[in-house]
Amino acid sequence: MQRKILTKEQALQKLRQYCAYQERSHYEVQQKLYELGVRKAEHDEIISTLIEEDYLNEERFAMQYVGGKFRMKDWGRKKIYYALKEKKVSEYSIKKAMAQIDEEAYHAILHELAEKKYESLKGEQFMVRKKKTIDYLIQKGYESDLVMSALKDIATKE
Repeated sequence: MQRKILTKEQALQKLRQYCAYQERSHYEVQQKLYELGVRKAEHDEIISTLIEEDYLNEERFAMQYVGGKFRMKDWGRKKIYYALKEKKVSEYSIKKAMAQIDEEAYHAILHELAEKKYESLKGEQFMVRKKKTIDYLIQKGYESDLVMSALKDIATKE
């Protein structure tokens, strides 16, 4: 089956909608260009146009991504960092976006998650409860030293 090759203008129109619907990383737009079957020679030009028209902005994407994953999914910094790296976001944009995470809120959410998880494992032995809680928080992307300190606080409350 022959894939229809889009003209540059058709591709640009599709990508304007794609970017207007939700913030996208440069990498996601690049992948979409391949998906649409746009000639590789036109990729850079299309991406430049999207940036000039402010449909595509890596910093803005990183800010929204960090905010969303932290507030909605309770992800820790490590998980967010690696997810952004996977989307090929620049180190500069990642650092700038991560700086918006409020330190107090970060610790509060970590403690809340730790308490909930620990509480949900009430029937388990102490060491099993502790290990499962640690594993859960690490998988959520929280730093191990913060996880340990949060667990120490919970264990001393008992």
